Amino acid sequence: MSRHHSSGDLLADRRYAYAVGCLADGDARGAAEMAEQTLEITPRYAPAWFLLGRAREARHLAGGPLADHHAALRAYSNALDLDPDDVLGARLALAQIGQGDALGAISQGYVRALFDGYAARFERHLVDDLHYRGPALILAALDAVPDAPATYGDVLDLGCGTGLVGAALGDRATRLVGIDLSPAMLAEAAKRRLYTRLVEGNLVGCLADEPEASADLAVAADVLIYVGSLATAFTGVARVLRPRGRFAFTVQSHDGDGLVLGADARYAHADTLVSEAVALAGLDLCSLTAAAVRRERGIDVPGRIVVASRPARPPPAI
Repeated sequence: MSRHHSSGDLLADRRYAYAVGCLADGDARGAAEMAEQTLEITPRYAPAWFLLGRAREARHLAGGPLADHHAALRAYSNALDLDPDDVLGARLALAQIGQGDALGAISQGYVRALFDGYAARFERHLVDDLHYRGPALILAALDAVPDAPATYGDVLDLGCGTGLVGAALGDRATRLVGIDLSPAMLAEAAKRRLYTRLVEGNLVGCLADEPEASADLAVAADVLIYVGSLATAFTGVARVLRPRGRFAFTVQSHDGDGLVLGADARYAHADTLVSEAVALAGLDLCSLTAAAVRRERGIDVPGRIVVASRPARPPPAI
């Protein structure tokens, strides 16, 4: 399901577009009314249910009655029922207003649709507007680890996006494989002509398809902000790394404990969660450094640059 597909009815589409405009202008009441009119014509139009949820919750946050909050919950739930792949992000919206498990709130369907729609302007926005510098910070952290190699043979770029990590690595990677959920992002990455292979799919599934002990380096730059539980992904990375292979990644962080789903629709992981996931995967933690990978509204977003490695030998059996 496209996030912006037509309802199939011209009048409904016009009212939906008007509702979108009302909400953008801060008129939550008008947006809710027009979304409801859209649903009177096309009651199974998931984007209108999602928009109704946004409008009702906006009314509630502006001092409206609790009934608006309950109406938002019902609207988001209806959107999710009609959009089981959750392209619209209804599960995320529900979690953000206190309904549902934050751990699984960010769905693969939502992330794929988000970045398919974002691909053409991704780099300009990320680098110019958000001052993103994740790849450079990752390379610096890798180089700071004792016995850091000058080059890496086989490299996995997890969540490669448009290929910013590949560009930063340059000729330091002999063979470079990029993995991403979004076909539009992969199409942008292909234009760089840096990747030996580009693979479309989710991180865990694609890692499972890679041969065991086949990579010298795995990189995940600004990817784990969309992953709640790190354990399965880290175990997959550990399996594909060769002995002494490195895993370098970024996370968004916070000062408390556990996992936080922020208003920015990204996960922030506590340092203890990161360290535990690294250890449970059988990896050694080489470094965990505070760093601002990007800025939001002119303010540094707290983050960490982490490097882990696969031990030269497996731990002895107990």
